[in-house]
Amino acid sequence: MLNVTMLGTGGMMPLKDRWLTSCIINSEGHSILVDCGEGTQIALKNTACRLKPIDVICITHFHADHISGLPGFLLSMGNEGREEPITIAGPRGIEQIVRSICVIAPNLPFEIKYAEAFRDNDIRCGNIEIIPFEVRHSTECVGYSFVLPRRGKFNVEKAKMNNVPMKIWNSLQKNGEVEFEGKLYTYDMVSDGERRGVKVTYCTDTRPTQNIVKYAENSDLFICEGLYYDPQKLDRARKTGHMLYSEAARLALQSGVKEMWLTHYSPAVTEPEEGIEQATGIFPNTKCGYDGKTVTIPFPD
Repeated sequence: MLNVTMLGTGGMMPLKDRWLTSCIINSEGHSILVDCGEGTQIALKNTACRLKPIDVICITHFHADHISGLPGFLLSMGNEGREEPITIAGPRGIEQIVRSICVIAPNLPFEIKYAEAFRDNDIRCGNIEIIPFEVRHSTECVGYSFVLPRRGKFNVEKAKMNNVPMKIWNSLQKNGEVEFEGKLYTYDMVSDGERRGVKVTYCTDTRPTQNIVKYAENSDLFICEGLYYDPQKLDRARKTGHMLYSEAARLALQSGVKEMWLTHYSPAVTEPEEGIEQATGIFPNTKCGYDGKTVTIPFPD
């Protein structure tokens, strides 16, 4: 299962009751932080999430409300005793940008590794696969799908057919592969094939694109920006590379997702729920995200 917690849902600048847009995705003791605007470590401390399990930070783009909180966040991790390496993923130039802004956070007690979207193909956090995709903003911007695969059911007949020793069946189920008496046994030798896992797709600061539809397809949860709900703000959204509630809802409908949460509200949108009908009239299972909103998404039955 995947646990999803929204740390903040605001765009452009934090408000007294709304932190900047960021999210934690967690499974089996491994966590991913998506975006890190100013004050993100404080937003995290207002939830049940913790700093220590965060192994990967995914940055969508290099605007300040999505990355300027990194120095303070990393310092907080160090002050809490972190020594394990952390990976920071993002658009082209992620290493140069992070090194530049983290000049004010020198001598961190852990290594930072970097993964550039579309160049480093295998980005993972524990068992979670991280799949970056291009979106369309005023600067290069990345959306992410997070997929937790699920192994197939153990097939006794297949195990016997492949001469897998019974004494390693439990270890094979737990670890995926086992070396026994000089031979490597893998889980595909005893399983019916993978079952459907869990998928969460996250994108913000973008105009609608078919690429979002492609990568969000059949997601259990689709977290998408809705900067404005007022249709009269469409020209403004187009000029700045953002979306209306209604545009996000059309993407959700086309993608066949199960549920959508809106996020990244304009500071002018003081009551996001007031415009929810602009989305639910198109995609009924739309919810307004809010700071601290959380859900646990189990594997399908």
